[in-house]
Amino acid sequence: MSQPLQISPETAIKLSKQLGVPLEHLMHMPKHILLQKLTELAKAEAEAGKPSESAPGTEESSS
Repeated sequence: MSQPLQISPETAIKLSKQLGVPLEHLMHMPKHILLQKLTELAKAEAEAGKPSESAPGTEESSS
């Protein structure tokens, strides 16, 4: 049986909201599953941020 995750309450609440997972499920989630979900979240945020970040760079290079 795995132990609850060793993270602060603030971090647990933040992750629970970001991942859309109930807090109780998050605290007993296996570490490898949590890391996989965090990786997916980071990729989604990076893809969502790419167009807005590349737009100002495009404007500067075309000037």
